[in-house]
Amino acid sequence: MELKQIMKGINDKFPHLPERIAGLRKLTYNLWWSWHPEGRELFKLLHRQGWHLSGHNPVKMLNQMDAHMLKVASNDTHFLRHYDSVMARFEGYMEPETSWFCAGSREPERCAIAYFSAEYGLHHALPFYAGGLGFLAGDYLKECSDLGIPLVGLGFMYPQGYLRQMVSADGWQIGACEMLDRENAPIHKVLDGDGNPLSVKVPVMDPPLTLEVWMVQVGRTKLYLIDTSSEANESQNRIISDRLYTGDREMRLRQEIVLGIGGARVLRALGEDYSVLHLNEGHPAFAVLERIREKVEQGMNYSEASELVRNTTVFTTHTPVPAGHDAFAYPLLEKYLSSYLPTLDLSMEEFLRQGLNPDRPGEFNMTAFALRNSAYRNAVSKKHGEVSRSMWQPLWPHLPVDEVPIDYVTNGIHVPTWIDRRLGYDIFSRYMGRTWLEEHDESRIWELVCEIPDEIIWNHHNAMKNMLITKIKERARNKWLEGGAEPGQIMASGVLLDPAALTLGFARRFASYKRPTLLLQDMDRLRRILNDPWRPVQIIFAGKAHGDDQQSKMLLQQVFNAAKDRVSGGRIAFVEDYDELLAQYLVHGVDVWVNNPIPPMEASGTSGMKASVNGVPQLSVLDGWWIEGYNGKNGWAFSGADDGLQRDAKDAASIYTLLEKDIVPLYYNLGEDGIPHGWVTVMKEAIRMNGPNFSATRMAKEYTDKFYRQAIDAAMMERQKKERGFVKQDLFGRF
Repeated sequence: MELKQIMKGINDKFPHLPERIAGLRKLTYNLWWSWHPEGRELFKLLHRQGWHLSGHNPVKMLNQMDAHMLKVASNDTHFLRHYDSVMARFEGYMEPETSWFCAGSREPERCAIAYFSAEYGLHHALPFYAGGLGFLAGDYLKECSDLGIPLVGLGFMYPQGYLRQMVSADGWQIGACEMLDRENAPIHKVLDGDGNPLSVKVPVMDPPLTLEVWMVQVGRTKLYLIDTSSEANESQNRIISDRLYTGDREMRLRQEIVLGIGGARVLRALGEDYSVLHLNEGHPAFAVLERIREKVEQGMNYSEASELVRNTTVFTTHTPVPAGHDAFAYPLLEKYLSSYLPTLDLSMEEFLRQGLNPDRPGEFNMTAFALRNSAYRNAVSKKHGEVSRSMWQPLWPHLPVDEVPIDYVTNGIHVPTWIDRRLGYDIFSRYMGRTWLEEHDESRIWELVCEIPDEIIWNHHNAMKNMLITKIKERARNKWLEGGAEPGQIMASGVLLDPAALTLGFARRFASYKRPTLLLQDMDRLRRILNDPWRPVQIIFAGKAHGDDQQSKMLLQQVFNAAKDRVSGGRIAFVEDYDELLAQYLVHGVDVWVNNPIPPMEASGTSGMKASVNGVPQLSVLDGWWIEGYNGKNGWAFSGADDGLQRDAKDAASIYTLLEKDIVPLYYNLGEDGIPHGWVTVMKEAIRMNGPNFSATRMAKEYTDKFYRQAIDAAMMERQKKERGFVKQDLFGRF
């Protein structure tokens, strides 16, 4: 389906928009503005207060603006000059003469990749994410857009989002699902040729499901989101796409059947002809079944079809612990797929065998199934690759662990999204060249960071820190004004934070393996560090626990109560309802980013990458990406104790010692000009080292060169056989 046809869904939006500025309609419904500061500045110029009150959501802002205000803007010379400039840049981006991917491909229009993921973190106006997996997927879509990689995304449209977090007076997380107001979000329904909502039938369920489709335009990348709430469905099926990561096992299986099989059918109905399937985690792995079914329907036998699908499938695993991989009881699989599998010429016995994990027989493991049905498999850091090869070696019992065919591509972040606008577009552009962002995966560009005067870096960071603390206090004030909050709750939320104090940040999903309470192990020692009158330290915590994870809720409660305790002197804060917007302020504004999971349970981690590129060094156990990122000069590391019984106490002591001996003295060692030059050196090294090596640009290019090009070759060779016989020279010119 042509993009013009797909975008018909926004034609009736903002009917009060004057023709002179009608381009705002298309711009508003394309998240391009979310990582291009000139786009955000345009909306801010249009209505500064409206931009603020809408939570930086231009769809909501335009819906709330009256026709008179828009008419005034359409006649404002200053606004129109900026509008014309932004629209020219936007249109040039959407239809470039070339791109990185096209430069290395002979027929890029035949090289499409379908990327399936259960969650996407793109913008806080679209709460379709729970944590790092979603933000990684969102960053990846943006990067593929920037590089011209012909990728299309597929996921769920969750109207309930993940979780709106509130914390009671005693520190207990109260999870309320807030319904997404789709009319005020940058998302629209896909229409068919007659202007009606597109519907796709999925006969796997009984009765068959009707899927409707929503779309988010992410620059040049299209993201399609499945919706099961159609009135054509029975009530028990309408709720399949309601919530992300339901705890009900049968509902979880139904979600994954719809995501995989239904998602593949949606792309077929949309005419999205893709050559390669990329599975982001095991949740959508059933998409390979539907691809095989299509090949069988076209005349292949099961063996031929499964081989072709395997040779054109990429699978990325993100989970370093066995219990974290989805697995289902055999009777559930038989209940839902017994009538579907014969259409592939696949027996239930053989199907169940493909999902067998020899270490945990008797259940169907989605990761084992994905590993067996993909030719290209990867973990998300070097260490995670080692862990994954060891974990899944039973699938290749004839191979030694180091030869298990699971590669790795270390995660990266979409730099334009996460770097502060002033740092990236003012300071870096001035000292690193205006085109630095176009080649920011090149190390030589980042060497120029060393030439930026210390005063510039330090003053900028202090401005970001002040902004962070101002936003936290603004949140606390709004909570107080809403009523119902006790004074202790407000005190715990950060109203006593001091912009002059060394500030540590710990913000991520609350889970026991991430050890959010590690810093609280020895409260007497910690309080001495925090309440030093000459060299004070403060800690900002933020994060959500899964609604069904009682243990993590108790950890969150412990953090909250420490923040509320007057003995802590207001030096500990817990900021509730952690989201993408708060994450931006935190990675820009804290002084040190803290990360202390139990090794080797951090597959990669990306929050420290986001902090580092903004000049915020990381203090972390050596796990995940930090093993590759730490060089002894760009932050602080501790190896982690091996003793399970004393591990937390020993690791906490390591952190306290680093704070007392290294971090705090360095931060407060001011020169005659009032600048801690030694500290700024660490900040610059964090930027220089991590900027090029942990960008999504590097990551996406690595996926392309390691996996996509080879998988596309396999698909093209099959097409060549069908169209004009075997041609030895492949699509990319190799022989």
